[in-house]
Amino acid sequence: MNTPRAVLFSGQGAQKVGMGADLADQSPSAYALYDLADRHLGWSLSETSFRGPDEALTETRVCQPALYAHGMALLAAFQDLTGKPLRFEAAAGLSLGEYTAHAAAGSFTFQTGLQLVAERGRLMQEACNATVGTMITLLGATPEQAREIAQACNVDVANLNCPGQIVLSGGKREMEGVAAIAKEKGIRKVIPLNVAGAYHSRLMASAANGLAPHLVRAEITTPTVPVVANFTAEVVLEPDAIRSALESQVCGSVRWEESIRRLIALGFMDFVECGPGGVIAGMLRRIDPAARCLSLESYADLVKYADALNG
Repeated sequence: MNTPRAVLFSGQGAQKVGMGADLADQSPSAYALYDLADRHLGWSLSETSFRGPDEALTETRVCQPALYAHGMALLAAFQDLTGKPLRFEAAAGLSLGEYTAHAAAGSFTFQTGLQLVAERGRLMQEACNATVGTMITLLGATPEQAREIAQACNVDVANLNCPGQIVLSGGKREMEGVAAIAKEKGIRKVIPLNVAGAYHSRLMASAANGLAPHLVRAEITTPTVPVVANFTAEVVLEPDAIRSALESQVCGSVRWEESIRRLIALGFMDFVECGPGGVIAGMLRRIDPAARCLSLESYADLVKYADALNG
């Protein structure tokens, strides 16, 4: 009997030049997705994904639809390779990856999700340009310590990724006080992140407000499998609840560790990561070392794991 499997999708920061090129070369369905994305967006997502340059792919407005398309292209290429879709009984995604999870679960079509992530990326980039924000990773902090520091500095907890890895986000001036307070609390390491702005913080309010009407207009249906939302770390199934969760996560905390623990509580110990770099698999090992995770990034990975994934 097959063990229950959840599929997990990458978030912004995982992107790298070349992702998806081999999928489009080897899989007619993946090629068709990239062709559709290029035509739908009105600019060549495939060219930037496949050939860069890195500075262009890293732009928020570009990397969000690029990662979304890559996640969906992996699923399309797997079906071309094996003759059947990748089996999974639940889905989740890190930040931007939550949209890919919903598209994979049938909450909306590829085109609808692509339009939403393109708008999300554009609006978040505008918010970055209009504010002066940054992000800092705390290594070795507890959630309680992170919240205390955030409150003291008037910034926000952006990501609760896994045990000992929490990210704060906010204005650059406010963030200047984080290191000193973290040192007082005995936190092991404070790492400034090289990002364009303060994602998942109050400085993204204009992006959340701008995205809301697009979510209202989007055709969203009940997913075919449970999808766990970042903002609530709970399963969302009802279309308006999905809209609310996707809007709230723009400024709200990504509760990734809790989201994974929710899936584990539901009986999932078998995971498949779709996205570059194996970042999610690394977090998963810290959340629960007993959990199993296969990471899919390239067509070679699909070939390598096809038998295991079809089992």
